[in-house]
Amino acid sequence: MDTKKRYEDLLANMNQYNAGDIGITRIAYTNEEQACTYAFMRMCMSEKMAVRLDSCGNLIARRKGRNNDLPPVVIGSHLDTVYQGGKYDGVVGVTAGLEIIRRLNDKGIETEHPIEVIAFACEESSRFGVSTFGSKAMAGKVDVETYRHLEDRDGITMEKALEMCALDFNSMEDASRVDEGFHAYFELHVEQGPVLINKQKKIGIVTGIAAPARLLVTIRGKASHSGTTPMYMRKDALLGAAEISLELEKAANQEQAYGTVATVGVLHIPAGAMNVVPGQADLKIDIRSTSADSRQRVLDHVLKVIERVGETRQLEMETKLISNEDPVILSSELVKQSEAICTERGLSYEIMHSGAGHDAMNMVHLGPVGLIFVPSEDGLSHHPDEYTELDDIMHGIDVLEAAVLRQALVLKSV
Repeated sequence: MDTKKRYEDLLANMNQYNAGDIGITRIAYTNEEQACTYAFMRMCMSEKMAVRLDSCGNLIARRKGRNNDLPPVVIGSHLDTVYQGGKYDGVVGVTAGLEIIRRLNDKGIETEHPIEVIAFACEESSRFGVSTFGSKAMAGKVDVETYRHLEDRDGITMEKALEMCALDFNSMEDASRVDEGFHAYFELHVEQGPVLINKQKKIGIVTGIAAPARLLVTIRGKASHSGTTPMYMRKDALLGAAEISLELEKAANQEQAYGTVATVGVLHIPAGAMNVVPGQADLKIDIRSTSADSRQRVLDHVLKVIERVGETRQLEMETKLISNEDPVILSSELVKQSEAICTERGLSYEIMHSGAGHDAMNMVHLGPVGLIFVPSEDGLSHHPDEYTELDDIMHGIDVLEAAVLRQALVLKSV
């Protein structure tokens, strides 16, 4: 069996589910994402896995172990993308899980622990401004009232989006598996950064994940005619947003020693026109660091700036903190295990942290977590030109397979 060609076909199959002409657009809880999820479900069923969707829309496919009552060894990631994203972010980890199941079936390998492959729902924040929603629900970390009324760019609330997928937002607590827990959780992901490429390393072994603080800011001024309103009489919401954005950049630059970053990812002017002084500006702010103290300093600074700009420019400010998660330290035992596997296989590796959030950060509440990276060309991700060499992905799958089997305990093979 040519596993490389088989995996290449699997990845291409998943990426045919795409709403756009540029890159891959497979947004959470849309027709394309749901079609992709159900296609993956059928593939898992063809490998004799027991498949279910939980109340959040997470797809859980289970290969039974000899002792099916033992906590599972889990492989997970996501199938949704950002708008005009790439072919590798998220989907590599989910399809890697299925490829490993296929290898075990080909070899007739039986394990003591059951093995699960999970495609988490709504990992990306593109649609509603909140990330890793499905894995948060599984970790029992979702406050439904915080998320219920979040809207996408078309004014569809999160509750309505789930309803359109035949999911009940009020049953979100049923997705929690906190009482069950996992024996181990693994995630394979493209790095989404330049470290592995620049250092010419094949595998990244992640020790910690930077967590985001996310802020929604609505700035209300007064819309007025651009030709007849004197400069000193304006209440320009856009200029207030610009001032906040520049101050955010300054604050993050002062925290470079901690690897802290801050971004205004969305600046929206409702009813904007060339000849109208903007009366409203909506900002979406993302602040990340592996240092909780550093990230908090940036957040505190921007909140003070928002208050000051409101006063000096006579603007009404409304802020909503929709995410403020703790940075995550991953299992040192699984880090050492991955190091040993790479050494045995002669694969170069880098011990590193992740600046991007992943479902793995929520799974630490359910058991030990290992996160493995493979290189991203030019460090590019969330972009149509995102690219990872197929051979690099196969190296990552080989390491992942070895790690999973060491935790699931191989009993026999034919």
